[in-house]
Amino acid sequence: MNKVCVVTGTRAEYGLLKPIMEQLSKAKDVILQLIVTGSHLSPEFGLSYREIEADGFRIDKKVEILLSSDSGGGIAKSMGLAMISGADALMDLKPDLVVVLGDRYEIFAIVSAAYVLGLAIAHISGGEITEGAIDDGFRHSITKMSQLHFTANEEYRRRVIQLGEKPSRVYNVGDTGVENSVSLLKMSKSELAVDLNFPVEQPFFLLTYHPVTQAEEDSEKVIVQILAALNKFPEIPVLMTKANADTDGRIINQKLVEYVGQYPNRARLYDSLGRLRYLSAMSYCVAVIGNSSSGLIEAPALGRPTINIGARQKGRMRAESVIDCAPLQADIEKAIAKALSPDWQEQVKNAKNPYGSGIGVSEKISECILNFLKEKKTSGKPFYDIDFEIQEMI
Repeated sequence: MNKVCVVTGTRAEYGLLKPIMEQLSKAKDVILQLIVTGSHLSPEFGLSYREIEADGFRIDKKVEILLSSDSGGGIAKSMGLAMISGADALMDLKPDLVVVLGDRYEIFAIVSAAYVLGLAIAHISGGEITEGAIDDGFRHSITKMSQLHFTANEEYRRRVIQLGEKPSRVYNVGDTGVENSVSLLKMSKSELAVDLNFPVEQPFFLLTYHPVTQAEEDSEKVIVQILAALNKFPEIPVLMTKANADTDGRIINQKLVEYVGQYPNRARLYDSLGRLRYLSAMSYCVAVIGNSSSGLIEAPALGRPTINIGARQKGRMRAESVIDCAPLQADIEKAIAKALSPDWQEQVKNAKNPYGSGIGVSEKISECILNFLKEKKTSGKPFYDIDFEIQEMI
């Protein structure tokens, strides 16, 4: 039996990994292992590990790493805890393959431990670029420590190969976020309205804004600008989810709490909506607002317009349904007005999504993993050179 260990540290990441975990759990000769860490274990972020257990998955190891500080120093220390405790968990579980997704600091730390331990690593969502976040460095570093790669489109596949990865190990499979968007049976408006105690039957905004950790963008000032812009559309309710556990995430969340306290009849704030409620809400909202990757990946798949604010997602491919704007009140107001226009609402329904159709993504990933496990599993790999010309420096 082959042991495949999936590592997850955030609510959004788990939603993308879930369909893959479901496929692997059904596979013959595979024992699915699960390490849960990061904000999943924090009361402040909704204890989302409970959602994982409610979905029927057994958590093999809970790796506590979050400190009360969300400063750069606090994040760095959390990474140290993740590497130490992650190493203990991996040495105990002894997996044949470690499966991770994306670009988070806690995932980078545990992958580093896995790499030193000589474990094979499969990386999902490599090759992407988010210039406004420190995630970029983590993502590309995880790529270099991995042996198996699954990208969301051909451009990202080429970038992974550019990093020296063997083409036969890099698969363009599409994005599981799109797969979730098109395949998940959504809650009805009436069900969602009762569950959230929120008027989803009428037009509403869905807001998620995360800290910008690699650009000159003051999180506190920006969230204030966003909330001020929303006040220019007082007739439209706002459904909000909290920021993630990055530097300055708590500042954003505090401003959201204060806003809901000021406008309790209009705004509703959740630590985490979970995959089903979040995608259901996204499918009914009049616009997605903020800087979450879901606005660039899932929202176009559901035919919803996105107002993408600031630099966090700079460099990431986007559909024509995405409206980019500066993190300033006036620019945000203009972007919202554009998204609300009847012409734009109709246009986005047919926008082409650069992240694929979503058909069979998790099945493809699972199949490639199973084929990899049949081969000899080693952590080592040669660097793959590509032929290209570099202009000589004068």
